[in-house]
Amino acid sequence: MIVIKTKEQIEKMAQAGRILAACHREIAQMIRPGITTWEIDQFAESFMLRHGAKPEQKGYNGYPYATCASVNDVICHGFPKKEPLADGDIVTIDMVVNLDGWLADSAWSYAVGTVSPEAERLMRVTKESLYKGIEQAVAGNRLGDVCHAVQAHAEAEGFSVVRDFVGHGIGQEMHEAPQVPHYGPAGKGPRLKEGMVFTIEPMLNIGKYFARVDLDGWTARTVDGSLSAQYEHTIAITSDGPVILTDQTII
Repeated sequence: MIVIKTKEQIEKMAQAGRILAACHREIAQMIRPGITTWEIDQFAESFMLRHGAKPEQKGYNGYPYATCASVNDVICHGFPKKEPLADGDIVTIDMVVNLDGWLADSAWSYAVGTVSPEAERLMRVTKESLYKGIEQAVAGNRLGDVCHAVQAHAEAEGFSVVRDFVGHGIGQEMHEAPQVPHYGPAGKGPRLKEGMVFTIEPMLNIGKYFARVDLDGWTARTVDGSLSAQYEHTIAITSDGPVILTDQTII
């Protein structure tokens, strides 16, 4: 069942989103060759706690960290590690902020030092695909309109869209209905209604879209070792159009 949120509840999620966006802005300044994703994870958890929030991912189904840190061929759910990031790496930091029981979720891919033109293009198109989806997140549209817009842009630019992991409704639970795949036909799926809140979080690969999971049960990688990038926002459907609750640029 899709849970419709009130304006007051959406504002509570926006408050969590403001903390999350501010944390991402700080992380963007930290990313450099030599830093570890463990250091980033420790910073993110401390940042949330200092702002009266907590990391919702930590302890979720036994997950031991405050963030997911996915480097190069890791699609998602990578463990923070103590090995330094190297010049030319790309890393996605994904986190969920819990503020007074209301959640916001956002992932962002970062270039470490100077990356290859291919990696730079992958990141650019992945971010563009996210915003193509957001443009379709309008009351009265179908969920499939969002999903199709992401896929159409990504594949037109020559990248593949990961199938195994999807966006999701969010509120007081991290994963609510509906599921939001980043592929599929337009005009299908639930009608978008004011008060719906969900994530759009495309994961694009340079190679094939297939994924495999490491023995740790969490870390998902491209099967062909190709680079993967991800960008994610939490979106609210309103009468005035989609509102990004985790927007880094306006907070």
